[in-house]
Amino acid sequence: MVTTILNKDVMSAIRDRRSMYALSKSSPISDQEIQNIISEIVQHTPSAFNSQSTRIVLLLRQHHDKLWNIAKEVLQSVQPEEQYRATLDRLNGFEQGYGTVLFFEDQSVIEGLQEKFPKVQDRFPVWSEQTNGMHQLAVWVALEAHGLGASLQHYNPYIDERVKQEWSLPEHWRLVAQMPFGAPTAPPREKVYQSVEERFKVFK
Repeated sequence: MVTTILNKDVMSAIRDRRSMYALSKSSPISDQEIQNIISEIVQHTPSAFNSQSTRIVLLLRQHHDKLWNIAKEVLQSVQPEEQYRATLDRLNGFEQGYGTVLFFEDQSVIEGLQEKFPKVQDRFPVWSEQTNGMHQLAVWVALEAHGLGASLQHYNPYIDERVKQEWSLPEHWRLVAQMPFGAPTAPPREKVYQSVEERFKVFK
């Protein structure tokens, strides 16, 4: 059970949640509290057909550093030198964080549901992505509420196999996203918002 007292109410955390790239190797809450928060999210986030297909891996300390060193090695081998120099700056920034949350989808669960419900089998991959997205947002908002900055990254499929090998993860886990986090050391970049009126309609 999460024992940490939230620093913010839910709506404040949603409003303040931003992509934070300037991070430090420190955290205002303990490792156990971070683990408890994510465990609660895994337990209670909804999923289509109650599939519970999302899998999450929390990497801290040397495991966090190892992930971003793997990303550097892999991307250096596939990107042109000029492009990799820009990528390296960003990867170094992520490595400066405190930890990383990895989000996966268990393909064996999805395939099992496709076999069980063949009439809607084409929808399960879509619903799976929606489920994963709910977990991503829940973790992001919870980290923000506890004073941690984060961003959502997608270096898959380049790093997928190395990640599975390094941490002995099942082959049927498909990597969806990576979320480096830590205590923020600078404000987020300015964000341009589209008109809410163009995106949200009410009929009553």
